[in-house]
Amino acid sequence: MSTPVVSRLRVVPTVRRTAHPILTVVVPAYNAAAYLDRALDSLLGQGPAVEILVVDDGSTDDTAAVAQRYVDRGQIRLIRQPNGGHGAAINTGLAHATGRYLKVVDADDWLDRDAFARVLDTLDRNDGVDLLVANFVYEKAGKRRKHVIRYGNVLPRDRVFVWRQTGRMRSRQYLMMHALIYRTALLREVELRLPEHTFYVDSLYACVPLARVRSAYYLDVDLYRYYIGRPGQSVQESVMVRRLDQQLRVNRLLQDQLTQADLTQVDPRLRRHLVQYFRAICVVSSIIALSAGTPEALAARDRLWAHLRAEDRLLYRRVRFSAIGLIATLPGALGRRLSLLAYRAARGVIGFN
Repeated sequence: MSTPVVSRLRVVPTVRRTAHPILTVVVPAYNAAAYLDRALDSLLGQGPAVEILVVDDGSTDDTAAVAQRYVDRGQIRLIRQPNGGHGAAINTGLAHATGRYLKVVDADDWLDRDAFARVLDTLDRNDGVDLLVANFVYEKAGKRRKHVIRYGNVLPRDRVFVWRQTGRMRSRQYLMMHALIYRTALLREVELRLPEHTFYVDSLYACVPLARVRSAYYLDVDLYRYYIGRPGQSVQESVMVRRLDQQLRVNRLLQDQLTQADLTQVDPRLRRHLVQYFRAICVVSSIIALSAGTPEALAARDRLWAHLRAEDRLLYRRVRFSAIGLIATLPGALGRRLSLLAYRAARGVIGFN
């Protein structure tokens, strides 16, 4: 792969760069010209505290031209590279980041400006914490009522905490990428490197560094706006069916991370959350294979569970014989139909894709 090209940044008096911004925001962008403005506008106005890196991942539309307008005003940096996928764009952003903390904002999502200002102030006052957690909102197209993922019932508010001070996450309370702001040095210490030409790598981003987090801070603000329902979006069920091989690849990589890591050294509360997250990924993989319905997809689903059972029987039992694991793996043709019905009913209630 050729070396990414970084556009020259023109500095203007109203936006000064510092050697170490509080936060680097990485915006992976592929053919995002239609909505990139919304994402970038939500990030502006914070001065030198924020470094904004747009990684144009080989777009064939006007993504680079849209970003260049912000470069010309001295507001962002633009990095252009051949197409390598979402993971490659995040890898590049991490490599170029100079902020003490790092946040990924996908080009079709955005941040709440008031919440963003509070996040920056909190990071500045608690420099050195490994992780900041904030709420995220499912902004589903055509759905008036927005579903918000909050953590106030399990994470101590407005103070630094360690995992033993947390409660038990509910079944829908996953610490997804949208909720997380990592210390940049931590991401580099764990040598995070996401696979290229692969969708759904956000699961690896959420879990792999999390196992090394020792201190965290929860700010109870609705920061991240996760837009879903756009035609052709990667999380649409029909798109996931076409990309089942990539979902299964991420599933296997996440399993390898969990089975190779010494989870006995991880706080039991954090270990429980990592298993809960992995369980959800296995269920999604199973459901997408069922939705595909082909003999090949069903065989791949069976291999997923067989591989997990062979590699880590304890993890297998925790995942396979949980409530959602049992629902997702009901036997026979009737069982498969019931599994799909249960999944789609939950999706309709919660509002996710």
